[in-house]
Amino acid sequence: MRYLNQFLILFVSMVVLNVWLLRFNKATIYRGGDATNMIEEFLVYGIDKPLLYLIGALKIAAAVGLLLGFFYKKFVIPCASIITVLMIGAVAMHLKVSDEAHKFFPAAFMLLCGLGIIILSRRETKISS
Repeated sequence: MRYLNQFLILFVSMVVLNVWLLRFNKATIYRGGDATNMIEEFLVYGIDKPLLYLIGALKIAAAVGLLLGFFYKKFVIPCASIITVLMIGAVAMHLKVSDEAHKFFPAAFMLLCGLGIIILSRRETKISS
């Protein structure tokens, strides 16, 4: 289970960093509505730029925190919790604008991965104590 948790931590971190740092201004089939970049997507949801950048900063910080969790275990659960809560919001926004299922699948999958990290990390903590 430890390796599954490590894989999930690495996977979630890399996906979040890829989306927010490398694909921010790129069109994908997963963008909400007819948006072609992250700013347009958030406008589709009715979210303005300052909140977009706050959410992005939180996601990037949480992803970096997850990676730091390989060295400082106490970072993992809080950072995975932040990702999980933000992914609940992402799924809700996709549902709000009636996006097709394929558009909110990545957010839902990341939500499940975040929950998996939390559950597995708690298990590891109980076993090691």
